[in-house]
Amino acid sequence: MLRSLYSGISGLRSHQTMLDVTGNNIANVNTTGFKASSVQFQDTLSQMTQGAGGPQAQAGGTNPAQVGLGVQVAGISTNFTQGSSQATGKATDMMISGDGFFVTSKGGEQLYTRAGAFELDSTGRLVSPDGAILQGWMAVNGQIPVGGPIGPIDLSPEAISEAKPTTSAELSGNLPADAKDGDALVRDVEIYTADGTKSTMSLTFTREIDTVAGTNSWVVTNSVGGASVATLDVAANGTLSLNGAQSPVSTPAGNVAVNLSTLTGYAGMTTVGFESQNGRAAGALESFTMANDGTLMGSFSNGQQAVVGRIALANFTNPGGLEKAGSSSYRVTANSGQVELGTAGTGGLGTLAGGSLEMSNVDLSQEFTNLIVAQRGFQANARIITTSDEVLQELTNLKR
Repeated sequence: MLRSLYSGISGLRSHQTMLDVTGNNIANVNTTGFKASSVQFQDTLSQMTQGAGGPQAQAGGTNPAQVGLGVQVAGISTNFTQGSSQATGKATDMMISGDGFFVTSKGGEQLYTRAGAFELDSTGRLVSPDGAILQGWMAVNGQIPVGGPIGPIDLSPEAISEAKPTTSAELSGNLPADAKDGDALVRDVEIYTADGTKSTMSLTFTREIDTVAGTNSWVVTNSVGGASVATLDVAANGTLSLNGAQSPVSTPAGNVAVNLSTLTGYAGMTTVGFESQNGRAAGALESFTMANDGTLMGSFSNGQQAVVGRIALANFTNPGGLEKAGSSSYRVTANSGQVELGTAGTGGLGTLAGGSLEMSNVDLSQEFTNLIVAQRGFQANARIITTSDEVLQELTNLKR
């Protein structure tokens, strides 16, 4: 049989593969995080019809004569260049700007993807559309254990900000120097116990003027038990002194240290009030934002903001060696190298952007050109088979 017949068949097969790859690229032109592939051809073994001959004294050397036996697919490589950014405004949509992959887990298998279209499931975990769970590090006491084992990113409403007991409070403003003897001012502040129980602490400022003894002061009492907290002496220049100290300092009101250092005693103004207190109730997670390094900052119902976790990114020595696992995911192979986990923006990893997705990197103009090349290559190889068939027909017609 003619060797050209089989060469043409190998050309049909190889160009059919090129058509399949190009068609898949075009089909995924709008697939989030998709990376286009390309086909490389190489020739097959060649049949030796005449070996090479070395030069002799009376004759020159001769080159080998070989007849090629067709073409084959050498490999199908993936193009991992960055795709364009598409803004979505959705907090759970994420995009890697630079190198790296999101780490997901599905069915106990660790997979890697560039598609950052995640959603919250019913348990509060970030998952991909096919149910793969996004992996990273959850905060422990406000600290991210980077370098430790990774696990699911859990943003469930059950996540809480711990309660904190009130240990200090700060007063500010002015006590009126022209207040009359016996005038009282009451100022309230909400305080918390260690378990988050809220109560109200009231401090009463009572003006005491003793013309006989020559004293002019404000007596501060706590609503709990009516205990005296402090006595503030009013000076003529509008300053206050506590226990002889020119600048009033903190004084205990039960278990709370009340800072009186900014109080003044000028006439005509009554602005005294609580500026702050350091306790809080427990709070549930309400929303979150993401920094460029993948740190998730949670906002809680008690007004606190705290780090709740950090998204892990993965990189490989040879990303082209990864195996496509479907659903825009990849798995490790023997030629991809071991996975290297890290934080976005470090160790050669790209940064993260929230509210955006990475679009497919398919170049339609290039793909349609490849489609034409593959089609013409297929047609040319089909012509080889047709021509070889005509030669065989002529051969069989020699005997009539």
